[in-house]
Amino acid sequence: MIATISGTITTKKDKFIIVETNNGVGYKVFLSKNSILNLPEINSNIKLFTYLKVAENVLDLYGFLNYDELEFFDILCDIRGVGPKAALEISALGSLEKIRDKILAQDEKVFDGIPGIGAKRASTIILELTGKIKTLGGQKFGSSDESEGALMQLGFSKQQARDALAQVPQDIKNSEERIKLALKSMKK
Repeated sequence: MIATISGTITTKKDKFIIVETNNGVGYKVFLSKNSILNLPEINSNIKLFTYLKVAENVLDLYGFLNYDELEFFDILCDIRGVGPKAALEISALGSLEKIRDKILAQDEKVFDGIPGIGAKRASTIILELTGKIKTLGGQKFGSSDESEGALMQLGFSKQQARDALAQVPQDIKNSEERIKLALKSMKK
C-alpha cells in the first residue's frame, strides 16, 4: 500500500496532478478541486497522504494534504453508494469540524454541488456518518459532551441538544440525569 508520496509537482490538471519522485517515477494522483487550488506551483516539492484504490482493471491513487482528510475519506468509502470520487470531494468540503457540525445537524445541503449526490444519497450518508463514532484528528466524530452526543443519537440536532442541555442546572454532572432533564425540557 502506498501511504504517502513525496516529490515534485510536474503537472497540474483539474482533477489530478503528477508527482515525480526522486527515483524518476511520476505518479498520477487524484485530488479534490479544493486541494488542487491550495497546492504550490509546478516544480514545487510536496508530500501527500495517499489512498490506493485497487479494482479489477484500475489502480487509482488519491491524495490528501493532511491525514484527517484521508481518514475521513476512508470512512466515506465504507458507505454504500459512495465511490472514491464523491468521497474525495466530500472529504475536502472544509474543515472536519465544519463538516461534522453540518452532518450532526442533519444539514443535507452540505453536499450541494457534488456530482452524483442528491437528496436521497445525502440523507443516507448523514444517517450512516451520524451513527459512527470515530476518532478523527484526535476528536470523536460527534460531540465532546456525552449527554449532547446521546441526544443526537436519539435523533435530535446538535442545536436542539445544546438548547435542551442549556436548561439543565450546571451543578448536575451525571450524564443520565442531564439527558433525562434535557428530554423533559424539550416536552415543554
